[in-house]
Amino acid sequence: MLTKKEIDKARRKDRVPVSLNVKTSVGNCLTRDVSSSSVFIESSANFQIGEEVKLAIEFDSPGGNLIFKCRGEVVRVENRDGRIGAAVKFVQWTLHSIQ
Repeated sequence: MLTKKEIDKARRKDRVPVSLNVKTSVGNCLTRDVSSSSVFIESSANFQIGEEVKLAIEFDSPGGNLIFKCRGEVVRVENRDGRIGAAVKFVQWTLHSIQ
């Protein structure tokens, strides 16, 4: 069985720190980090564990601008310096080129 410290270390290794604008079903947010299965967003909006949120993240890539749209589930909530942070697990997603 893994310890909490080992689990936390493995989770951090998979994450990429990045600040991107995010449009959500509860307002605009910023990402703190992204992994292949989740994103951590910061906002002034309140989130509840288990809440479903819709996200849209636009970003540049070598092949052109892309938009990542997903439906996710809030799995963790933190309050930091007056801002609310939420870990959102991706449930369903699509990636499209922006023309």
